[in-house]
Amino acid sequence: MNFPIGAVADALDRKLIHALQLDGRAPFSRIADVFGVSDQTIARRYRRLRSQGVLRIVGVPPANYVAHGRWLLRLRCAPGAAQSVAATLARRPDTAWVQIVSGGTELLCIARTRSQVESEQLLLDGLPRGNRVVAIAAHSVLHTYYGSPGRIRSLEALSPEEVQRLSPEPAPEIDDIQPLDPGDQQLLDILARDGRAGHAELAAATGWSQSTVGRRLDHLRGIGVLHYYAEFDLSYVGFHTAARLWATVAPAELVATGQALAGHPEVVFAAATTGPTNLAVQVVCRNSRELYRYLTERVAALKSIGHVETAPIVQNVKRVGAVLDPAFLDTPRR
Repeated sequence: MNFPIGAVADALDRKLIHALQLDGRAPFSRIADVFGVSDQTIARRYRRLRSQGVLRIVGVPPANYVAHGRWLLRLRCAPGAAQSVAATLARRPDTAWVQIVSGGTELLCIARTRSQVESEQLLLDGLPRGNRVVAIAAHSVLHTYYGSPGRIRSLEALSPEEVQRLSPEPAPEIDDIQPLDPGDQQLLDILARDGRAGHAELAAATGWSQSTVGRRLDHLRGIGVLHYYAEFDLSYVGFHTAARLWATVAPAELVATGQALAGHPEVVFAAATTGPTNLAVQVVCRNSRELYRYLTERVAALKSIGHVETAPIVQNVKRVGAVLDPAFLDTPRR
């Protein structure tokens, strides 16, 4: 990030970020009309936030666009090795949400495989080994109750009417890989770096006309293959504490508990997994006091939860798109 340390979003920046959480590719003219400002004002605000590394839009397939599931990986590292291992994981095209947690001693990431062979290779010989990694745990994601880590529901910068006017039609849920035309992957590669890339840039990459690009983007979004996410610096909008929770719930209570957690505005991800715990959750709070209240009030009220392990997130290295700070990949490998 290259914006001033301690910078805080004003009301218009907060509203713009909230709007782009709803629809990352919404025309600036539509946003400006809802906000009652000029198109140029919204465009300038977006360019400034993007150039300062505060905000970017990525267009990627949804998390469940896989053939053989997702794996939630926890890697416990030797002292001083977490950054180099995180850089190794972030370089991989099959990883997302690479995070340093637990005071810098543990890494967490999501790996997505598209075939049984990829899944076996990932678990058997595709993960970092050696004296840098002390232990590895792999949890298969069985069901996602809420899965929008790029959307902070408690931001509350927009009125209900503004939310309604800026929300796109809901995309359908997909359970398996949909067939893609040859140029689709080229589109997705560019959108993973810049979800607001113009039709001219996308046309140059694919060799299609701009009108064909527009139709294809609408088609991919309409069938649920393409989602747009707003990735932004949480501290800029007042959220300074994030954590992963690993919870144990009796199987008979798993669905009800997962759905209850999915309804909490602090929760950005909640899923049933395999492993010694069967619920994985990520929460975002304004500060550690708010996290404490969330654990002792909201989570404690769910009597079905028998055990909770909390791991504070120290650093996001990679989210759903590209690596957040390319310089991080220059971390020496050991």
